[in-house]
Amino acid sequence: MSFDMVASLSLPGDPAKANEDAFGHGGKEAVVIDGATPLGDSLMPGPSDAAWIAQFGARRLMAHLREGDGARKALRATLADTQKSFEALRRHDPEEMWQTPCASMMLAVAGENGVEFLWYGDCAALVKQGDGPVAVIGETFDKRAAEARRAQALAKEKKVSPAAGLSRAEFIADLRVSRNRINSGNHWLFSPDVKAAAHASRRVMKLGPGSEILLLTDGFLALASDYGVYNADSLMAAAHSKGLAALGEELRAIEADDSGGDRFPRFKKNDDATALLLRCT
Repeated sequence: MSFDMVASLSLPGDPAKANEDAFGHGGKEAVVIDGATPLGDSLMPGPSDAAWIAQFGARRLMAHLREGDGARKALRATLADTQKSFEALRRHDPEEMWQTPCASMMLAVAGENGVEFLWYGDCAALVKQGDGPVAVIGETFDKRAAEARRAQALAKEKKVSPAAGLSRAEFIADLRVSRNRINSGNHWLFSPDVKAAAHASRRVMKLGPGSEILLLTDGFLALASDYGVYNADSLMAAAHSKGLAALGEELRAIEADDSGGDRFPRFKKNDDATALLLRCT
């Protein structure tokens, strides 16, 4: 089995800033990675630590997979590369976990036994096979609902607009406390720590030719998970009938009409948004 790329789209949340999403694809592999917005000064060279880890991770994953590594082996090797690069290039050692770059990820690898998915955080995959309902890979819907409640509660407590921004002084202390839990317990993410390889979530699906996969960062899936314009089935259908570019325009129009986040509580007016539509052959 292999993948044909039907369409792709990656939109920065702010055109004046770096896109902190990244993606990669090949004949048998595809990935989307969503770098977590930095909560302080960067440790790495480049426009942002989140953009660095997303772009570096996508590039190294594709390289290892094209060399013939299986999904888990490629992930482990990529995290080792990421750890080595981070330790070599960072300006100083992080004092707290929130300073360490990290990311959500959804990886799909086609093999003899089906398609293997590995993921961290709130990236997702929608899978359409035949006439059946769309299957959702990942926990994005639950995670996004929880974040919306958190944004609304913090905004109410601090008496500011929910979409005031992750860097707002009213939010930053609480967000850093939460980020400090990364890579402990059940809160592992794609990060410069090879130990994270053992904590990626995994699912294998047996898919036939003609099956389709939509890989998404949470910023694009917000059309369904946050804004309720679509559900999983109708979003997959709209990716065909409207196209990813039109869905991107629809996404930004919704966010522009609710720029403060009062109707749809969130920490940022616009998030980076990435989607890859693949067909199994």
